[in-house]
Amino acid sequence: MVSILSRVLVAGLVIGFSALPAAAQTDYPRRPITLIVPFAAGGPTDVIARIAADHMTRTLGQPIIIENIVGAGGTTASTRAARAAPDGYTIEMGHMGTHAASVALYPNLAYKPDVDFAPIGLVAGTPVLILAKKDFAPKDLKEFVAHVKANVDKLNMAHAGVGSVSFTTCLLLNSILGIKPTSIPFNGTGPALTALISGQVDFMCDQIVNVVQQVQAGQIKAYAIGTAERNPALPNVPTSKEAGLPEFQAQAWNALFAPKGTPQPILDKLTDALDKALDDEQTRKRLLELGSVLPDKAGRGQQALAALVKSEIDRWTPVIKAAGPLN
Repeated sequence: MVSILSRVLVAGLVIGFSALPAAAQTDYPRRPITLIVPFAAGGPTDVIARIAADHMTRTLGQPIIIENIVGAGGTTASTRAARAAPDGYTIEMGHMGTHAASVALYPNLAYKPDVDFAPIGLVAGTPVLILAKKDFAPKDLKEFVAHVKANVDKLNMAHAGVGSVSFTTCLLLNSILGIKPTSIPFNGTGPALTALISGQVDFMCDQIVNVVQQVQAGQIKAYAIGTAERNPALPNVPTSKEAGLPEFQAQAWNALFAPKGTPQPILDKLTDALDKALDDEQTRKRLLELGSVLPDKAGRGQQALAALVKSEIDRWTPVIKAAGPLN
Protein backbone atom coordinates (compact mmCIF):
# COMPACT_ATOMS: atom_id res chain seq x y z
CA MET A 1 0.00 0.00 0.00
CA VAL A 2 2.79 2.37 0.98
CA SER A 3 4.78 1.63 -2.18
CA ILE A 4 1.69 2.24 -4.36
CA LEU A 5 1.05 5.56 -2.59
CA SER A 6 4.71 6.50 -3.01
CA ARG A 7 4.57 5.78 -6.71
CA VAL A 8 1.43 7.91 -7.05
CA LEU A 9 3.09 10.79 -5.21
CA VAL A 10 6.26 10.55 -7.31
CA ALA A 11 4.20 10.43 -10.49
CA GLY A 12 2.29 13.50 -9.37
CA LEU A 13 5.50 15.37 -8.65
CA VAL A 14 6.93 14.45 -12.04
CA ILE A 15 3.78 15.66 -13.77
CA GLY A 16 3.83 18.85 -11.72
CA PHE A 17 7.44 19.65 -12.50
CA SER A 18 7.09 18.82 -16.17
CA ALA A 19 4.14 21.22 -16.43
CA LEU A 20 6.12 24.14 -15.04
CA PRO A 21 8.32 24.73 -18.09
CA ALA A 22 5.27 24.66 -20.39
CA ALA A 23 3.54 27.30 -18.28
CA ALA A 24 6.71 29.40 -18.24
CA GLN A 25 6.89 29.14 -22.02
CA THR A 26 3.29 30.31 -22.42
CA ASP A 27 3.71 33.59 -20.54
CA TYR A 28 7.33 34.25 -21.61
CA PRO A 29 8.84 36.72 -21.01
CA ARG A 30 7.97 37.55 -17.42
CA ARG A 31 11.15 39.53 -16.65
CA PRO A 32 13.93 41.44 -18.46
CA ILE A 33 16.02 39.64 -21.09
CA THR A 34 19.80 39.96 -21.21
CA LEU A 35 21.28 40.40 -24.68
CA ILE A 36 25.01 39.66 -24.64
CA VAL A 37 27.05 41.69 -27.11
CA PRO A 38 30.55 40.20 -27.53
CA PHE A 39 32.33 43.52 -28.13
CA ALA A 40 32.69 46.96 -26.60
CA ALA A 41 29.90 49.52 -26.60
CA GLY A 42 29.82 51.74 -29.66
CA GLY A 43 31.04 49.13 -32.16
CA PRO A 44 28.94 47.88 -35.08
CA THR A 45 27.63 44.78 -33.32
CA ASP A 46 26.64 46.87 -30.31
CA VAL A 47 24.88 49.50 -32.45
CA ILE A 48 22.86 46.91 -34.38
CA ALA A 49 21.99 45.08 -31.15
CA ARG A 50 20.61 48.23 -29.57
CA ILE A 51 18.51 49.13 -32.61
CA ALA A 52 17.00 45.64 -32.81
CA ALA A 53 16.48 45.40 -29.05
CA ASP A 54 14.68 48.74 -28.97
CA HIS A 55 11.81 47.47 -31.11
CA MET A 56 11.83 43.90 -29.79
CA THR A 57 11.36 45.28 -26.26
CA ARG A 58 8.07 46.83 -27.32
CA THR A 59 6.83 43.59 -28.91
CA LEU A 60 7.85 41.35 -26.01
CA GLY A 61 6.68 43.72 -23.27
CA GLN A 62 9.88 43.36 -21.27
CA PRO A 63 13.15 45.33 -21.45
CA ILE A 64 16.11 43.82 -23.27
CA ILE A 65 19.24 44.77 -21.37
CA ILE A 66 22.52 44.94 -23.31
CA GLU A 67 25.55 43.37 -21.62
CA ASN A 68 28.88 44.09 -23.36
CA ILE A 69 31.50 41.39 -22.73
CA VAL A 70 34.85 41.81 -24.46
CA GLY A 71 37.73 39.39 -24.97
CA ALA A 72 39.17 36.76 -27.32
CA GLY A 73 37.54 38.11 -30.46
CA GLY A 74 34.07 37.75 -29.02
CA THR A 75 34.47 34.11 -28.00
CA THR A 76 34.53 34.90 -24.26
CA ALA A 77 31.03 36.31 -24.50
CA SER A 78 29.85 33.54 -26.81
CA THR A 79 31.09 30.89 -24.38
CA ARG A 80 29.10 32.52 -21.61
CA ALA A 81 26.02 32.72 -23.82
CA ALA A 82 26.30 29.06 -24.83
CA ARG A 83 26.49 28.02 -21.16
CA ALA A 84 23.59 30.20 -20.01
CA ALA A 85 20.32 28.68 -18.86
CA PRO A 86 18.22 27.80 -21.94
CA ASP A 87 15.20 29.72 -20.72
CA GLY A 88 15.11 32.64 -23.15
CA TYR A 89 16.40 35.17 -20.64
CA THR A 90 19.94 35.21 -21.99
CA ILE A 91 20.51 35.57 -25.73
CA GLU A 92 23.44 36.78 -27.84
CA MET A 93 24.06 39.02 -30.82
CA GLY A 94 26.62 36.85 -32.59
CA HIS A 95 28.32 37.56 -35.88
CA MET A 96 30.52 36.14 -38.60
CA GLY A 97 33.54 36.11 -36.30
CA THR A 98 32.01 34.51 -33.22
CA HIS A 99 29.90 31.97 -35.11
CA ALA A 100 31.99 31.07 -38.16
CA ALA A 101 35.62 32.24 -38.26
CA SER A 102 36.16 31.28 -34.63
CA VAL A 103 36.08 27.58 -35.54
CA ALA A 104 39.39 27.82 -37.43
CA LEU A 105 40.92 30.61 -35.36
CA TYR A 106 40.55 28.89 -31.99
CA PRO A 107 41.40 25.16 -32.03
CA ASN A 108 40.29 24.85 -28.40
CA LEU A 109 37.08 26.80 -28.82
CA ALA A 110 34.77 26.04 -25.89
CA TYR A 111 31.64 25.88 -28.04
CA LYS A 112 30.49 24.71 -31.45
CA PRO A 113 28.63 27.56 -33.20
CA ASP A 114 26.46 25.21 -35.27
CA VAL A 115 25.68 22.87 -32.37
CA ASP A 116 25.62 24.74 -29.06
CA PHE A 117 23.24 27.53 -30.07
CA ALA A 118 19.62 27.74 -31.14
CA PRO A 119 19.30 30.22 -34.01
CA ILE A 120 16.75 33.03 -33.61
CA GLY A 121 17.31 34.97 -36.80
CA LEU A 122 19.56 37.09 -39.00
CA VAL A 123 19.38 40.78 -38.16
CA ALA A 124 21.53 42.49 -40.79
CA GLY A 125 24.37 42.08 -43.22
CA THR A 126 27.21 44.55 -42.81
CA PRO A 127 29.46 45.15 -45.86
CA VAL A 128 33.16 45.55 -45.12
CA LEU A 129 35.35 48.39 -46.38
CA ILE A 130 39.10 48.75 -46.88
CA LEU A 131 40.06 51.84 -44.89
CA ALA A 132 43.13 53.91 -44.07
CA LYS A 133 44.09 56.96 -42.06
CA LYS A 134 43.20 60.21 -43.81
CA ASP A 135 46.77 61.15 -44.76
CA PHE A 136 47.66 57.69 -46.13
CA ALA A 137 49.49 58.38 -49.40
CA PRO A 138 47.62 56.13 -51.92
CA LYS A 139 44.77 57.88 -53.74
CA ASP A 140 42.88 54.75 -54.83
CA LEU A 141 42.84 51.00 -54.26
CA LYS A 142 45.38 50.19 -56.98
CA GLU A 143 47.85 52.60 -55.39
CA PHE A 144 46.96 51.18 -51.96
CA VAL A 145 47.83 47.67 -53.12
CA ALA A 146 51.17 48.76 -54.60
CA HIS A 147 52.01 50.84 -51.53
CA VAL A 148 51.33 48.20 -48.90
CA LYS A 149 53.19 45.56 -50.87
CA ALA A 150 56.24 47.81 -51.14
CA ASN A 151 56.13 49.03 -47.52
CA VAL A 152 54.60 46.17 -45.56
CA ASP A 153 57.46 46.09 -43.02
CA LYS A 154 56.72 49.70 -42.07
CA LEU A 155 52.92 49.46 -41.85
CA ASN A 156 50.50 48.32 -39.20
CA MET A 157 46.91 47.15 -39.34
CA ALA A 158 44.32 47.73 -36.62
CA HIS A 159 41.67 45.20 -35.63
CA ALA A 160 39.28 44.39 -32.80
CA GLY A 161 41.04 41.19 -31.74
CA VAL A 162 41.76 37.81 -33.29
CA GLY A 163 38.43 36.40 -34.40
CA SER A 164 36.74 39.75 -34.89
CA VAL A 165 35.26 40.74 -38.25
CA SER A 166 37.89 43.44 -38.67
CA PHE A 167 40.65 40.87 -38.13
CA THR A 168 39.21 38.11 -40.30
CA THR A 169 38.29 40.28 -43.28
CA CYS A 170 41.69 41.98 -43.30
CA LEU A 171 43.22 38.53 -43.06
CA LEU A 172 41.43 37.79 -46.31
CA LEU A 173 42.79 41.03 -47.80
CA ASN A 174 46.32 40.26 -46.67
CA SER A 175 46.09 36.75 -48.08
CA ILE A 176 44.98 38.09 -51.46
CA LEU A 177 47.87 40.57 -51.50
CA GLY A 178 50.42 38.11 -50.10
CA ILE A 179 51.43 40.38 -47.21
CA LYS A 180 51.61 40.13 -43.44
CA PRO A 181 51.74 43.57 -41.82
CA THR A 182 52.10 44.13 -38.10
CA SER A 183 48.64 43.75 -36.58
CA ILE A 184 47.58 45.89 -33.63
CA PRO A 185 44.69 44.46 -31.58
CA PHE A 186 42.18 46.60 -29.70
CA ASN A 187 39.32 45.75 -27.33
CA GLY A 188 36.65 46.43 -29.90
CA THR A 189 36.23 48.07 -33.27
CA GLY A 190 35.45 51.43 -31.68
CA PRO A 191 38.91 51.83 -30.11
CA ALA A 192 40.54 50.53 -33.32
CA LEU A 193 38.68 53.11 -35.37
CA THR A 194 39.68 55.85 -32.94
CA ALA A 195 43.31 54.87 -33.45
CA LEU A 196 42.84 55.01 -37.23
CA ILE A 197 41.25 58.46 -37.07
CA SER A 198 44.11 59.77 -34.93
CA GLY A 199 46.70 58.28 -37.30
CA GLN A 200 48.18 55.87 -34.77
CA VAL A 201 47.62 52.98 -37.20
CA ASP A 202 47.78 52.85 -41.00
CA PHE A 203 44.84 50.81 -42.22
CA MET A 204 42.09 48.39 -41.28
CA CYS A 205 39.02 46.60 -42.57
CA ASP A 206 35.74 47.50 -40.91
CA GLN A 207 32.00 47.12 -41.22
CA ILE A 208 30.16 49.99 -42.87
CA VAL A 209 27.91 50.38 -39.82
CA ASN A 210 30.88 51.72 -37.90
CA VAL A 211 32.32 54.22 -40.37
CA VAL A 212 29.71 56.05 -42.48
CA GLN A 213 30.00 59.37 -40.65
CA GLN A 214 33.80 59.22 -40.43
CA VAL A 215 34.17 58.54 -44.16
CA GLN A 216 31.69 61.28 -45.05
CA ALA A 217 33.54 63.74 -42.81
CA GLY A 218 36.92 62.90 -44.36
CA GLN A 219 38.33 61.62 -41.07
CA ILE A 220 39.44 58.40 -42.76
CA LYS A 221 39.84 57.12 -46.34
CA ALA A 222 37.64 54.41 -47.83
CA TYR A 223 39.22 52.65 -50.82
CA ALA A 224 36.57 50.05 -51.62
CA ILE A 225 33.59 48.10 -50.33
CA GLY A 226 33.67 44.31 -50.54
CA THR A 227 30.27 43.77 -52.12
CA ALA A 228 28.96 43.36 -55.65
CA GLU A 229 27.15 46.69 -55.58
CA ARG A 230 27.85 50.11 -54.12
CA ASN A 231 26.11 50.93 -50.86
CA PRO A 232 23.53 53.76 -50.74
CA ALA A 233 25.00 55.00 -47.45
CA LEU A 234 28.38 55.62 -49.15
CA PRO A 235 27.58 55.83 -52.87
CA ASN A 236 30.95 57.34 -53.82
CA VAL A 237 32.95 54.39 -52.49
CA PRO A 238 33.62 51.94 -55.36
CA THR A 239 33.13 48.21 -55.10
CA SER A 240 36.27 46.12 -54.84
CA LYS A 241 35.66 44.91 -58.39
CA GLU A 242 35.36 48.45 -59.71
CA ALA A 243 38.50 49.42 -57.83
CA GLY A 244 40.55 46.54 -59.26
CA LEU A 245 40.50 43.88 -56.54
CA PRO A 246 37.46 41.67 -57.28
CA GLU A 247 38.76 38.85 -55.07
CA PHE A 248 37.99 40.90 -51.97
CA GLN A 249 34.37 40.02 -51.27
CA ALA A 250 33.60 40.59 -47.62
CA GLN A 251 30.28 41.11 -45.92
CA ALA A 252 29.83 40.34 -42.26
CA TRP A 253 26.52 39.78 -40.50
CA ASN A 254 24.88 40.01 -37.12
CA ALA A 255 22.33 37.52 -35.83
CA LEU A 256 20.53 36.54 -32.65
CA PHE A 257 21.19 33.22 -30.93
CA ALA A 258 19.91 31.49 -27.80
CA PRO A 259 21.57 28.65 -25.88
CA LYS A 260 20.99 25.14 -27.18
CA GLY A 261 17.92 23.58 -25.60
CA THR A 262 15.86 26.76 -25.43
CA PRO A 263 12.22 25.63 -25.81
CA GLN A 264 10.76 26.09 -29.29
CA PRO A 265 7.81 28.27 -28.17
CA ILE A 266 10.29 30.74 -26.64
CA LEU A 267 12.47 30.73 -29.75
CA ASP A 268 9.39 31.36 -31.87
CA LYS A 269 8.41 34.37 -29.74
CA LEU A 270 11.90 35.83 -30.11
CA THR A 271 11.95 35.17 -33.85
CA ASP A 272 8.56 36.80 -34.21
CA ALA A 273 9.71 39.87 -32.27
CA LEU A 274 12.79 40.18 -34.48
CA ASP A 275 10.67 39.77 -37.61
CA LYS A 276 8.38 42.58 -36.48
CA ALA A 277 11.43 44.78 -35.84
CA LEU A 278 12.75 44.16 -39.36
CA ASP A 279 9.32 45.04 -40.78
CA ASP A 280 9.13 48.28 -38.81
CA GLU A 281 9.72 51.31 -41.04
CA GLN A 282 11.66 53.34 -38.46
CA THR A 283 13.87 50.40 -37.44
CA ARG A 284 14.64 49.63 -41.07
CA LYS A 285 15.46 53.30 -41.69
CA ARG A 286 17.92 53.37 -38.78
CA LEU A 287 19.68 50.22 -39.99
CA LEU A 288 19.76 51.24 -43.64
CA GLU A 289 21.20 54.68 -42.83
CA LEU A 290 24.14 52.86 -41.26
CA GLY A 291 24.69 50.92 -44.50
CA SER A 292 23.26 47.62 -43.29
CA VAL A 293 21.85 45.12 -45.77
CA LEU A 294 18.56 43.80 -44.43
CA PRO A 295 17.52 40.19 -45.05
CA ASP A 296 14.46 39.50 -47.17
CA LYS A 297 11.76 37.17 -45.87
CA ALA A 298 13.53 34.09 -47.22
CA GLY A 299 16.74 35.07 -45.42
CA ARG A 300 15.10 35.51 -42.04
CA GLY A 301 14.24 33.05 -39.33
CA GLN A 302 15.77 30.10 -37.59
CA GLN A 303 16.37 27.71 -40.49
CA ALA A 304 17.92 30.38 -42.70
CA LEU A 305 20.33 31.39 -39.94
CA ALA A 306 21.30 27.77 -39.22
CA ALA A 307 22.16 27.32 -42.92
CA LEU A 308 24.11 30.60 -42.96
CA VAL A 309 26.27 29.58 -40.00
CA LYS A 310 27.23 26.27 -41.65
CA SER A 311 28.03 27.92 -44.99
CA GLU A 312 30.11 30.65 -43.34
CA ILE A 313 32.14 28.11 -41.35
CA ASP A 314 32.85 26.33 -44.64
CA ARG A 315 33.84 29.60 -46.30
CA TRP A 316 36.18 31.07 -43.69
CA THR A 317 37.91 27.93 -42.40
CA PRO A 318 40.13 27.41 -45.50
CA VAL A 319 40.89 31.15 -45.72
CA ILE A 320 42.13 31.24 -42.14
CA LYS A 321 44.07 27.97 -42.32
CA ALA A 322 45.80 29.10 -45.53
CA ALA A 323 47.05 32.23 -43.76
CA GLY A 324 49.28 30.15 -41.50
CA PRO A 325 50.39 31.33 -38.01
CA LEU A 326 48.51 34.44 -36.91
CA ASN A 327 49.74 37.34 -34.82
